[in-house]
Amino acid sequence: MNFVWISAVLGATVVVLIAAMVWRERSLRRQLAEQQVRIGSLTERQTALEKGDAERYKRSQYFARIGTWDWDVDTERLYWSDAIFGMFGFKIGEVVPSYALFCSCVHPEDRERVRAGELRCLETGENHDEEYRVVWPDGTIRWLRETGNVVKNAHDETIKMMGVVRDITEEKASASYLKHLAHFDPLTGLPNRLVLEERLSDALEQARISGTRVALVFIDLNGFKAINDRYGHAAGDRVLVTMATRLKRILRATDTVARIGGDEFVVILQGLPEGGNLQDEARVICQKIFVELSPPINIGSDHRHIGTSLGVAMFPDHAPSMDRLIHIADLAMYEAKRSGNNQYRLGGQVVGH
Repeated sequence: MNFVWISAVLGATVVVLIAAMVWRERSLRRQLAEQQVRIGSLTERQTALEKGDAERYKRSQYFARIGTWDWDVDTERLYWSDAIFGMFGFKIGEVVPSYALFCSCVHPEDRERVRAGELRCLETGENHDEEYRVVWPDGTIRWLRETGNVVKNAHDETIKMMGVVRDITEEKASASYLKHLAHFDPLTGLPNRLVLEERLSDALEQARISGTRVALVFIDLNGFKAINDRYGHAAGDRVLVTMATRLKRILRATDTVARIGGDEFVVILQGLPEGGNLQDEARVICQKIFVELSPPINIGSDHRHIGTSLGVAMFPDHAPSMDRLIHIADLAMYEAKRSGNNQYRLGGQVVGH
């Protein structure tokens, strides 16, 4: 009886143990399957993230107008990232990048300099940094800046150049505009005082060498403030632009007209012969200016004649230096202005129109 009971108990225990083992095995399999699903999901997410990062990187290159390149030196093989194609005027995949293609796209005036920069980098290992123009297939010209350096193998042999290229066309345009603003009057487009002094200095130096004269003429518009007050600043600006255009018409290629502020203009006439009569020379110059500036200007429904006052100083007759010449011409102009409308003064003598 006891033996039967013990056997029964042992049998039941074995059944329970087997059932437990089966349950644990199934549980382990289920956990393993779930882990594999999680791993697969993580892998998919990681792949998606990597793809997303790559796409964002490509898009950031495009919007930043910057791309990566590498070139196997002494071969035609050239790699461009997608952003570079557009910098050279091509669609992605439209052409196969090559060194020959790159050279053909660089502006003819810049090719020699770019090639010299590459050779310098290859020979010395110095950083490659060049700004150059490229000509698109449609003729558009863009500015690029290219930087890079060499890559060497285990034997310290240069095998590759790698770097980045960036479109700097807008930066160049902005720099050019700022430079223009620093040297030219934004309203009339005429040179400002800085350029006037540079050109006057050059003219005087040339006159010393060639034994010629330079005439400096200060021009002031009479009644300009009244026009501004009555018709407004837009009308005043129109008068200034008109006068600037007329003054440019009477100049030779070697002459200069500048606006130095307000309603004051200055003319440099160089290469005048020495030995002539100063009064006759000044009269011819000033009469030409009076005639050119005398026609009326339409301001609204009115036709206004704008009078002028001129001050003339001659180099080397009135002054041996630029500063002194400017001072004498300026004083002469104010003397003429005090003498009435359309008057000019030559180094102390007031003469009517």
